[in-house]
Amino acid sequence: MVLNQASLKRDGVQDYVSIRATATVLGLYVLFILGFFLVTPEVTYEIWQGLFAQLWMKIFTLLALISVAIHARIGLWQVVTDYIKSSRIRAVVQFLVSVVAFGYVAAGLFVLWGV
Repeated sequence: MVLNQASLKRDGVQDYVSIRATATVLGLYVLFILGFFLVTPEVTYEIWQGLFAQLWMKIFTLLALISVAIHARIGLWQVVTDYIKSSRIRAVVQFLVSVVAFGYVAAGLFVLWGV
């Protein structure tokens, strides 16, 4: 019986698409924030708070946070597999990257929604 190896471990096409999709989201988010600063003559706390009080901005920011986590996890996985040959050290580093990425998203949830 032949098993589909792609279903048991990472798929290069899936990683490629994920990296490109997250890069697109992050690029759009950066362009939006830069545009906001260029268009708004004076950014005060009230204006900044008003921007992030809107539901669409919270969702866009959360999407950007999740994109950072996915992008970093896949990107650092690629770097770690190239430069760390010991499987034990590589597993520890990948675990730490995953924990930090999850913590980053969790902290973003607390900041955005005060959960």
